[in-house]
Amino acid sequence: MADSAAARGFALRHPAAAPLAVLFAGAAGAGYLYVTDPHEPGHLLPGCPFRFVTGLLCPACGGTRMVYDLMHGHFASAWLDNRVLLLTSPFALALLTRWITEGLRGRRWRPEATPRTQALVLAVAVAWTVARNVH
Repeated sequence: MADSAAARGFALRHPAAAPLAVLFAGAAGAGYLYVTDPHEPGHLLPGCPFRFVTGLLCPACGGTRMVYDLMHGHFASAWLDNRVLLLTSPFALALLTRWITEGLRGRRWRPEATPRTQALVLAVAVAWTVARNVH
């Protein structure tokens, strides 16, 4: 029994455990989203807390609808849901792929963004938030 507990502990500490957990959770969420239209009321999808409190769109608002539309081949609708999120999605998928790949190779991978990159991401998020809330 001690060997079993030690094996579980090793498995949870393996560098691939976290990225694979994120992948499987994302796949489960995508499976639910595939059959749940976020454009229609009455679903169990979470709303945006920023929008709930302020009434404004956050930089990620429309992301759930965007993913739903992409999974159903509605590319023009996905573009209208959230342009910036759609344009940055390939980068996020590349980061996830690298994290999984490094983990499966037995290496821990933690990307570090420089202060300049962090400032750029923040500036784009703020600019996008302002742009989509100014009519």
